[in-house]
Amino acid sequence: MQVIASDGQTPVDSDTGNIALTWFTELHSSPHNAAAGPCSDRGDIVTRSTRLAPMIDATGARPGVRSPKTAELVAGTLRRMVVDGQLTDGDFLPNEAELMAHFGVSRPTLREAVRVLESERLVEVRRGSRTGARVRVPGPEVVARPAGLLLELSGATIADLLTAKAGIEPLAARLLAESGSAEAFAELDALLEDLVAQGCESDRLAENTGTFHLRVVQLSGNTTLSIVAGMLHEITVRHTAFVFNERRPVSKADYDKLIRSYRKLMTYLRAGDAAGAEQHWRKHLDVSRELLLTGLESVPIRDVMG
Repeated sequence: MQVIASDGQTPVDSDTGNIALTWFTELHSSPHNAAAGPCSDRGDIVTRSTRLAPMIDATGARPGVRSPKTAELVAGTLRRMVVDGQLTDGDFLPNEAELMAHFGVSRPTLREAVRVLESERLVEVRRGSRTGARVRVPGPEVVARPAGLLLELSGATIADLLTAKAGIEPLAARLLAESGSAEAFAELDALLEDLVAQGCESDRLAENTGTFHLRVVQLSGNTTLSIVAGMLHEITVRHTAFVFNERRPVSKADYDKLIRSYRKLMTYLRAGDAAGAEQHWRKHLDVSRELLLTGLESVPIRDVMG
């Protein structure tokens, strides 16, 4: 996506004085534009208009709190535009000259603001590129690694983690039974059938079962639960793989019991039985926690993450 004015100059809103920009978004390449000319390999072009927000005001800072630097105010303004959906994933920020004129800041201050956003993984800067920084809306994976590190530093154990999951997932199952869509249930059915097809000897068993559990939470529609579950996902999968491979290989009987439990959950979900789904999933997690923790109750997360 490129940011240019329709007349090749920076347009200014006559009422507010704010810079009004036209945003050009590149979509994925499609067959019908294959012969569209020299830019055909860049995908379809769709235009939309927006305005840069005015820089947020620091005058409301509480007494005793350090006033933010100008670069932090610029970064905060652009961050808020991302959060509010005014800037979306894939958008390029205007060029430096336009941003400097809009915010009334110097080039070093602007570049410091962009570095702040880059450190937060809200923008991607390609060195040497002629386009501006590109907006990248982060997913749970962005916080998963720092969260895992924090758990390691705090001395948290696998028992801590599995207890937290037992608090998160049953509630998510209830929410999913209450408001889940046919598409959500179809996706879980597909994951379940893939598990059945691969069998108990699959080297991806820990990963696939972990994905099923994660999607139950994510499809529940609760953003906070989804983010927390995403943060715990990698640690859970690593520990489960260790148990399956080194401590307690999954027998055919264990695997069949697992599949029956998953199918029972799907029955509750499709029936809209929220209480049944929550109770069943809590029992399922209690049983699996006992299997995954036997003899490993005090293992710290740092040992799992290596």
